Parts: sequence; structure tokens; C-alpha cells
Amino acid sequence: RALPAADEPDATPAPRESDSGADLPTCLLCVCLSGSVYCEEVSPDMTTVPLLPKETAYLYARFNKIKKIGRNDFGDTVTLKRIDLTGNLISEIDDAAFSKLTILEELSLAENKLIKLPALPAKLTSFNANHNLLKTRGVKANAFKKLTKLANLYLANNQLEAVPFIPESVRILHLQDNNITEVNTDTFCKSDNSYYLRLSLSEVRMDGNPVVLSKYPDSFTCMKVLPVGQYR
Repeated sequence: RALPAADEPDATPAPRESDSGADLPTCLLCVCLSGSVYCEEVSPDMTTVPLLPKETAYLYARFNKIKKIGRNDFGDTVTLKRIDLTGNLISEIDDAAFSKLTILEELSLAENKLIKLPALPAKLTSFNANHNLLKTRGVKANAFKKLTKLANLYLANNQLEAVPFIPESVRILHLQDNNITEVNTDTFCKSDNSYYLRLSLSEVRMDGNPVVLSKYPDSFTCMKVLPVGQYR
């Protein structure tokens, strides 16, 4: 019996020359395992956030060439608990990019090219934006105010001129190697409450900033540890 034309061996379409990594399913480019997606140093170059399998909880897309995060890149993956985008080329993030990620706990945007931060999910416990291009004007005054579960905040090696608002829950704070020139009694403590104690903070790094911390002794009276930094 003659085979239908579509079943003839020479009737199979050849792969398109334009096919690239961006056209391949995520789990051919990455490793997908039990709710975790690993897309590290993908070849060919990964320049956008990949389309994630349903119910992905952990995304590791480190050391790629992702340049931008749009408002819909994570919109359908509300199960995400951890996103690690360390070592990309991200310079722009839509302010609503993480708005639907209501259970996201850990977010790393370290070693990118960010000049401003987007709105952050309220349940974050760890946020890392070390080694970016952040200045104080790129961090909204209330950027961390509603993050009442935030324990680890890493903002080292940026260009911040001032200490942002630090939630009461923060235990580890890294601000080393910025351009911070001064602190005051409201930076960590409360000028209107001499009995206030900030007991959660157990590590504060401010070394590598222009500020001479010994000039502001009244700024640390509520803390159980002194910031690491310049005191001469």
C-alpha cells in the first residue's frame, strides 16, 4: 500500500535555519526537576526570561544575558518562591514584574546593571541587589517599608548616597562599598523614642563608604552591634 504523501520520508520538513535557543521549550534549554528550573550559562545565549513550566517554585537563571524583565514574564507562574537572576545584563524591570508573586520569598538580582528597583513582593525574606548601579534616587522611599518578613538585605557595591528605610525584621544588612556620606538618629533608631531597641539587627556592614561613623555616636544607641565601617 502506498504511503500518503505526508508519510513519505522526503516529505518531512527540514528544520528552520532561524531556529534558536529562544524557540526551544524551556526544559530542552534548561534542567527541570521537581518544581525547580535550572538555566545557568545557557547556550545559545538566553536574553529573556524563559517560559516556565506550570507550578515552578524555584528558578535559577544565573550567568546568562537577560537584559530586561517585563510585566508578564512571571505573570503566569504565581507558585514561585525563589528567583535567582544573578550575573545577567538586566538594566530594566517593569514595576509590576513581581506584582503577582505573592508567595515569593527569595529574590536575587545581584551582578546586573540596575539603576532603579521595581516594586517588591511583600513576603520576601531575602533580597540581594549587590553589584548593580543603584543610586538613592533609584530606590523609592518605601521600597522596603512593607516587607515585614525581610531578614536579609544585600545592597553592597552600588552607588547609594544614603541608607534606605530598613524594616524592623532585618537581621543582616550589607551596605558596604557605596557612597553613603552620613547617618542620623533616625537611620537605625528613633529620635523621638530613647527607649527604642532594634534587637533584630545582628550584622551591619558599612565599610567602604565615605561616612566616618564615629562622628555619629548617637545614631547607634538602639542597636546591639555597631556597624562595621570607618571610625577614625
